[in-house]
Amino acid sequence: MKLLALCGSLRVASVNAALLRAFARLVPSGAGLAPSPRLGDLPLFNPDLDPAPPAVLALHAAVAAADGLVIATPEYAHGVSGTIKNALDWLVGLEAFVHKPVAVINTSPRAHHADAALRETLRTMSAGLVGEASFLLPLLGAGLDESALAASPQVAAVVAEAVAALRAERARQQTSGVAVFPLR
Repeated sequence: MKLLALCGSLRVASVNAALLRAFARLVPSGAGLAPSPRLGDLPLFNPDLDPAPPAVLALHAAVAAADGLVIATPEYAHGVSGTIKNALDWLVGLEAFVHKPVAVINTSPRAHHADAALRETLRTMSAGLVGEASFLLPLLGAGLDESALAASPQVAAVVAEAVAALRAERARQQTSGVAVFPLR
């Protein structure tokens, strides 16, 4: 299973980015988590940009090639970051995104507004939001880096559970005939 990470933070020291890098190190065999094209390189969403800029085409290709997505984003002013919202806006209407299994990771117990807003946006976009693969892992202020997160049995257990749930949803979709593009 090929998964794609989308991080809503551009900060070098982002706990969301560190968790996604640790997630990639902990993914069970038979699966992988690739980082997304740099979301900070995306221009502000403008449907009049035709043809789409190279950064947008790279994001579209990465999403199309993935069997599922793992999204982690901070909360800013009771909403998702502009980075992740802009990336999702560029994915609206992308056939390869429809029904794509998606896990949402929330690293802050105070980020419930962004988490709810992100889930609502994903449902509106017809993503295959997988509740069993989505989780709250309160890391904000813990001071853990990627290596410490990758060494954590709690993080490893959550990653294994999330990947298993994404894998099960992908298999369910394939056997039920739900169109997920591309089918593999």
